[in-house]
Amino acid sequence: MDNAHLLSPAQAASLTRRLAQAEVRTCHQIVIVTVPSLAGEPIEHFGQRVGDGWGIGRRGYDDGVLLVVAPAERKVRIEVGNGLRKALTDAEAARIIQNDILPRFRKGAMADGIDAGATSILREIS
Repeated sequence: MDNAHLLSPAQAASLTRRLAQAEVRTCHQIVIVTVPSLAGEPIEHFGQRVGDGWGIGRRGYDDGVLLVVAPAERKVRIEVGNGLRKALTDAEAARIIQNDILPRFRKGAMADGIDAGATSILREIS
């Protein structure tokens, strides 16, 4: 869901395919959401609201992952369902943001940062 228009149509389609294939393979759902602005809402609350509202992950397993990117506030967050916390800890999520996503964002390569983040998330939960 690229509401901030950070991905080209081809990049969005490719990423959607990769995430769908991973979901078939692992049963874990990964969703990426970009928003132009959080409109004053803390990214933590936004991520929890979206994750809960959309029902990311399987019911009863709580095994979804949500990557939120809000470029106006320069915020990124990875929300991890309780069912995946052993595979993708808070420390690993922070490392993915710091080492894989933010360096690319700082270079203006938003799509590359999102793709690198997705790749690292998939590696951790597969």
